[in-house]
Parts: sequence; structure tokens; C-alpha cells
Amino acid sequence: MSQESSFLAALERHRAAFSIMEDHQEDALRLLKMTVDCLSQGGKVMFMGNGGSAADSQHLAAELMVRYKKERAPLASIALTTDTSILTAHPNDYEFASVFERQVQGLARPQDLVIGLTTSGQSDNINRALAAAKHIGAATVALTGRDGGKVKDIADLPIIIRCDETARIQEAHMFIGHWLCEALDEAITNGDLAQ
Repeated sequence: MSQESSFLAALERHRAAFSIMEDHQEDALRLLKMTVDCLSQGGKVMFMGNGGSAADSQHLAAELMVRYKKERAPLASIALTTDTSILTAHPNDYEFASVFERQVQGLARPQDLVIGLTTSGQSDNINRALAAAKHIGAATVALTGRDGGKVKDIADLPIIIRCDETARIQEAHMFIGHWLCEALDEAITNGDLAQ
């Protein structure tokens, strides 16, 4: 396969994954409402993921804390994937499966929103953390893929990108995340979210 046809094949797989994104409009609107409710109550949005999903978590937390398109005050957000001391100490002393769960137990409050990104839905550390967040009373969302895995039965709102290719699932997650940032900017402009 030539590089040109390889590129076009990847683009076609991307288009196929995105052809079903309209099916997630209601999920996206529910995610927006959960985020506005969280921030309106003085809560924070907590993101977590592994590997590429860790990077996506950090990206989205930064978009909320800094800005997306419009000048605005910071929106309370944090990625649980950024503290290398915690990410190395906890697995060393305990186990990797509870690294996010421990942070959720220490940081989450009932008014918070905890979002886990897992393309398989099978990441034990994400699933345990979302279960811990629910126990605290925080709202929970999973951005996931394939058939939803175990996380679809844990999160209050599982958004399942029904695709088997990790890269395409992650691209869809970032589309949803970027749309959320844009919608939050609009909510602030419209007065639906106070600053």
C-alpha cells in the first residue's frame, strides 16, 4: 500500500467513526448539563485516563482552566494524571489499579464531576475511581469505546464510541471534549454559567 493510499484509508476510517457522532448529540448535551451543574455548584471537573487518554485528560483540563476560544475566568478542573510523585508513590506502596481511586477519595466532593477516558472500558484504575466517585456522590462520565466494557455499568453517563480502533475512538473523544469547551464558552456568554 502506498503512503498516499494509506493516508486515505486512515481518513476513511476516521470518517466512518465520525459518521455515527450524530447519535451522541443527546449524550453530549447531557454532559454539558452535568458540567454546568457541577461548576455552578462550586464543583470541579476531574479527568483521568491512561496513555493517550491521559494526554487527552490533561488537554481538556487545560482547556477549562486556561481558556478555549473566549476570554473568561478559569473553570475549576484538574487532570489526575499530572502529579508524578503520586503516580509513582502510590503504585510503589500499593498498586496501580487504585492510583486514581485514591486521588478521587482524597479530592472529590459531591458537587464534582469525574470523567474517565478509557477506549476499552476495561481499565481497572478508571473503573475503580469512577465507582469511588459515585460512592462520594459526585457525578461520573465515561468516554469509552468498543462495546463500552465494564465502565458502561459504572458511570452515570457512558458515552460509547462504537468503534474498534483506538485512535479513532480517541479522536471522537477529543471532538466531544472540544465541543464541550465551546459549549461552556457559550453558556458563559449566554449567562447560563456564572463566572
